[in-house]
Amino acid sequence: MSYDHSEDALYKRLLQAWDANPEFDFEFDSRGPNVAINSTDASVVKAALVKTMKTATHLLVLVGEKSAKSDWINWEIARAKESDVRLKFAAVKLTASSISPAGLLNVGTAWATSFTRDRIVDALKIAKVGY
Repeated sequence: MSYDHSEDALYKRLLQAWDANPEFDFEFDSRGPNVAINSTDASVVKAALVKTMKTATHLLVLVGEKSAKSDWINWEIARAKESDVRLKFAAVKLTASSISPAGLLNVGTAWATSFTRDRIVDALKIAKVGY
């Protein structure tokens, strides 16, 4: 999952709660960076993220107010399109005014119409590999 850690962590916690709820058929795994993309630790974090991406099937992007300008989100989207990863893309806008990262546009991203479990699951089911 890709999201702005400073602004949209509440939504990550909701996804974790859905995963923990035995009443929900929902599996969620998120291992994101806690360092700046231009820090000296970024290469180590990127390598770990790529390793995780290679075992994943989807990239769910939470599009919040700062997502379009997030270096990490833009890097994750671009990297998920590369031939050794090729993830399916799903996304949900957290507010109507949120601007989508350019990498999600015109690449077959499946959009959830709202931040609800059913809408997100529906988007994940129809998601296609980003191109």
